[in-house]
Amino acid sequence: MRVLSCIVALLALTFVDASAQNAPPSYPTKFIRFIVPYAPGGSSDVLARTISQKLNDALGQTLVIDNRPGAGSMIGTDIAAKSPADGYTIILSDMPHTINPSIYAKVPYDPIRDFAPVTLIGVSPMFLFAHPSLQATNIKEFIALAKTQPGKIAIASGGTGATTHLMAELLQTHAGIKLNHVPYKGAGPALSDVVAGQVPATFTSMATAAPFAKSGRLRILGVTTSKRMAAFPDVPTFEESGVSGMVVEHWWGVMAPAGVPKAIIDKLRAAIVNAVNSPEVRERFTALSVEPRTTTPEQFRALLASDVKRWAKVVKDAGIHIE
Repeated sequence: MRVLSCIVALLALTFVDASAQNAPPSYPTKFIRFIVPYAPGGSSDVLARTISQKLNDALGQTLVIDNRPGAGSMIGTDIAAKSPADGYTIILSDMPHTINPSIYAKVPYDPIRDFAPVTLIGVSPMFLFAHPSLQATNIKEFIALAKTQPGKIAIASGGTGATTHLMAELLQTHAGIKLNHVPYKGAGPALSDVVAGQVPATFTSMATAAPFAKSGRLRILGVTTSKRMAAFPDVPTFEESGVSGMVVEHWWGVMAPAGVPKAIIDKLRAAIVNAVNSPEVRERFTALSVEPRTTTPEQFRALLASDVKRWAKVVKDAGIHIE
């Protein structure tokens, strides 16, 4: 009995020692890599850079933005999943994180099991934008034009399987039209070609397109909210335009590789929540039509699980599949 008690005591001490080693009170002691799985200029890149300065100040270390675009965000996400679980690599994920497993035949990571959610940072609807030269000023006119030219009107996306691509596929399915999908390596490059008039239309967030929309270099045709937005009272919703199934709220959130100690996750979350709630960041997010929103790690994980199921059904119903 005495031997058993000693063994239990030794195991308890070992556990305590291991826990202490896994949650260094001095964290962080070096720079933190902040992966953005898209090209510079897209909404994720803009939002990551918006909060990074506040995080630098709060954590006392530099966050280095590491843009890793490609494969609908899977290249950067796979790098994050396989990084050491020490808190020195984090990623700003967004909705495609829960869409890709249903679209691609092979995804090199599990969207839930391989990650430690930290917190959401914001949500936003998607907008359909067009170059001013396109002979359509709203959703109804765009659909009517597409029906007269099946497969001829090009629509850019941030990459095959990206949210912007899925939105185009949803529109085609629910509006009964055929468009010519043109994938790019990120929402930024896609939008640049629409602004230049190389491609007539694209779906993206206002975080990506705000400067061009405000200057009149892009025309807003519609928004994926259930009712018109107060900030854009003249922009119709897809629902009111007769296209159902197009209410979508895009989200962005910070995650780390699975296995990062809870103490580090908690410290990261506290810094991120404070950054998002700062007047400067909230003002910047609002200007980009992004609603600042934070969650607990548990709430974020529940959203991931719910969205994986939701998009699996949407993708199946739309018949979208990529090898």
